[in-house]
Amino acid sequence: MTPITEVEGRRLALSNLDKVLHPATGTTKGELLHYYATVGAAILPHLRDRPVSFLRYPDGPDGQLFFTKNPPPGTPAWVNTTPVPRSEDPRARQVMIQDLPSLMWAANLVVEFHTPQWREEAPAIADRLVLDLDPGAPATVVECCVVARHLRERLAADGLTAYAKTSGAKGLHLLVPLEPTPSDEVSAYARGLAVEAEADLPRLVVHRMAKALRPGKVFVDHSQNAAAKTTATPYTLRARPLPAVSAPVTWEEVENCTSPDRLVLLMDDIPPRLERYGELLAPLFDPAVAGALP
Repeated sequence: MTPITEVEGRRLALSNLDKVLHPATGTTKGELLHYYATVGAAILPHLRDRPVSFLRYPDGPDGQLFFTKNPPPGTPAWVNTTPVPRSEDPRARQVMIQDLPSLMWAANLVVEFHTPQWREEAPAIADRLVLDLDPGAPATVVECCVVARHLRERLAADGLTAYAKTSGAKGLHLLVPLEPTPSDEVSAYARGLAVEAEADLPRLVVHRMAKALRPGKVFVDHSQNAAAKTTATPYTLRARPLPAVSAPVTWEEVENCTSPDRLVLLMDDIPPRLERYGELLAPLFDPAVAGALP
């Protein structure tokens, strides 16, 4: 029988709790759900008021993976959705994860959470900039950290403050809080940063996605600032053999990263880190920290 759990007054059917989803550690679906319940206060501010896209991996990373923007079949009526018109579907809607019950409902589907850089009340008006630093082998997150430090200084020269998180895969994400700015303007600025970084660090950085250019270099992916694009939400688990999390890191950790293993953060690492550091990305929600593009 499927267990029924009550979360803040909502009844949820939680299924297959013993199913192994992350084979490298034997992490089960029940443990995944416990993780999201534990870090709900940290992840919810990053999800709230943003249309959410899901990368579903119900049978683990070696099973079928599929990306969906539409509300899944059977979405409860109490889960908020918002219109997000698309060229192929002008009546399209997407889920919004506004509270712990909707977070746990979505987590039970076994998903990565992905969100845009804008909020539902202001489509295509970004309140943050993102740079996705993606290493091409044999480069690793160690090289990403070198590039991140360079970009941090470059952004600071324009009066912008960068915060770092692991991608939960191979790389690093930089997030910059902004005064509300049209996404196309943010995209143009981010692309300029990537081109400039390649000029400054030609042996280490590439700003184009072409695979032939990327071995041994860090691709500074600026494209996720486009209004239609999304980025892995802070604190989301990723569909990987290990239960890796896209987790905030300190700049001291970035500066001291000499081995890729030092920035692999797993599900069980996150609650102690929240105890130790608090929410490292809290400044993203502080209007006093938000900067204006030059």
